[in-house]
Amino acid sequence: MLVMQDRRRFLAGAAAAGAAGLVGTATQAWAEPPPETTKVRFPVFINASDCQAPMYVSEPLLRAEGFTDISFVSSGTGPDSADWLAHDEIDFDWNFPPAHVRSIANGVPITVLAGMHVGCLELIANDSIQGVLDLKGKRAGVDALNGVPHFLLMIVAAYVGLDPANDIEWITGGDPLQMLAHGKIDAFLATPPQPQVARDRKIGHVILNTSIDRPWSQYYCCMLSASTAYARQYPVATKRILRALLKAVDFCISDPELVAKGVVDKGFASSYDYALQAMSDVRYDKWREYDPEDSIRFYTLRMQETGLVQAGPNKVIADGTDWHFLEEIKRELKT
Repeated sequence: MLVMQDRRRFLAGAAAAGAAGLVGTATQAWAEPPPETTKVRFPVFINASDCQAPMYVSEPLLRAEGFTDISFVSSGTGPDSADWLAHDEIDFDWNFPPAHVRSIANGVPITVLAGMHVGCLELIANDSIQGVLDLKGKRAGVDALNGVPHFLLMIVAAYVGLDPANDIEWITGGDPLQMLAHGKIDAFLATPPQPQVARDRKIGHVILNTSIDRPWSQYYCCMLSASTAYARQYPVATKRILRALLKAVDFCISDPELVAKGVVDKGFASSYDYALQAMSDVRYDKWREYDPEDSIRFYTLRMQETGLVQAGPNKVIADGTDWHFLEEIKRELKT
């Protein structure tokens, strides 16, 4: 019954907003204390992270949880939202597991709360490459050396036995889709909407899809972390925020058209069709099923093997994770 009420509230908020975007009205959704703060800050990467759509359209659900000051931050100190969280410029970060692991291993006070979805990453290559092993001697495009996308592709390459530092030529800068189309790189790791655009424009082909290819499909590709200070100082608010975001994740399955429209209406994505396709391509149905600790352990081990971190998984898990909010919400949102 609660899930149906939440769906009706979400839909009602969207219908009332019309072209202005998804804006709901605050209602008392749960018989528990109000949030200790009504302010929350999230990252946003406009036209570059359609898989984060649940966060971008969560405002009606957040308002129903008692939040009134909801902001999306599009830039900060450093290139990645993990850097912004470290500099107290956002309160929550929806990011790849290696980003969270690196922060925890470096002593940044963050707390990973949950896995959000599986399968947003696709490795796209030209016809000279038919598998990950074929990356040897090839050019891979990344936004920057030692950035999170670079780390991710290094991990993938090392997993099949390549030496990422010596076997691959790393090319930085530029639009990787255009660079692949014009022969300036041979492969790159794509995130929505890039895979959807590549298929539409017939650029390259997929040699690894993390939604279906093991072992990557068995682990979260994006997880949610909070500033440890925020989670400790505002535990009720933290749980309410996580609950709102996980409900929004469920809407990607039950009402993908609504979510895609909401992301475009808010100006965070430019193409409804690509956003809608991402709703289908990304596995939003796993947050109740997969153990997030397994994902942190898996990626920490891979990063250790690649020399990207020194800390082991037990220390990373002990220092930077807290699953009790998630377990409580799983009991509440059983269906």
